[in-house]
Amino acid sequence: MHLHAQGFHNVEGEKDHSAYMSEELFDAQLTPLGWQQVDNLHKHIVECGIDKKVELVIVSPLLRTMQTAVGAFGAGDYADGMDVAPLMVAKGGNSNRSAISSLNAPPFIAVELCREHLGVHPCDRRRAVGEYRTIFPAIDFSLIENEEDVLWKADVREADESLAARGMKFINWLWTRKEKEIAVVTHSGFLFHTLSAFGKDCHPTCNYSLMYVFLILRSDSSTTNYPGKIPGGLDLPSDAAFDKHPENGAPNSSA
Repeated sequence: MHLHAQGFHNVEGEKDHSAYMSEELFDAQLTPLGWQQVDNLHKHIVECGIDKKVELVIVSPLLRTMQTAVGAFGAGDYADGMDVAPLMVAKGGNSNRSAISSLNAPPFIAVELCREHLGVHPCDRRRAVGEYRTIFPAIDFSLIENEEDVLWKADVREADESLAARGMKFINWLWTRKEKEIAVVTHSGFLFHTLSAFGKDCHPTCNYSLMYVFLILRSDSSTTNYPGKIPGGLDLPSDAAFDKHPENGAPNSSA
């Protein structure tokens, strides 16, 4: 499992926690540093041969996670005339990136169960599926039931317990997949609450391996470079910022 690279909401939220309430950060995209992190991760994946092993990429349907996923596990620059759809079109999601090819890349599936905390913060609200399909033509969105984001509520933040239960449902669903080597690109808040509740309901053989992977993901403090690890960068979940400033906490059903 991999956390998305640095997004604009991470930067603005670190400077001012109230920024998480801003509509300007709706479905925040990656920063230039975030794309540098993605490039470093892609290089690491290729050098280690991971790109030859991964059979499936599962990604949270938010802009920052999908940009991270296609940049890290995609097949490089897309050339006109290719007989496959690009994973991301040129300048997709307000980026300055070239189109990314899906040629010889694993299939990508967007799954809502592994989204970040739902509600209140616009950075965690997704776009319409149709808009995403124009940006990420080769990602499969067929498992998303609703065109619009009906899960995100403007006045209620998803309770930690509900997020953990959703995470357990996701892991149990993941266990039903036929693929053996699966990459998941998700969010730190999702992983934290899911793995905090880990071991109660999911398949027991997943327990140690997932906890180990999570520790590896968070163990490197480097911004973009890493000795065989995924770049950390700034990935402060929006809820963590509000926890630092409880006097300014947003509406939260777990409060």
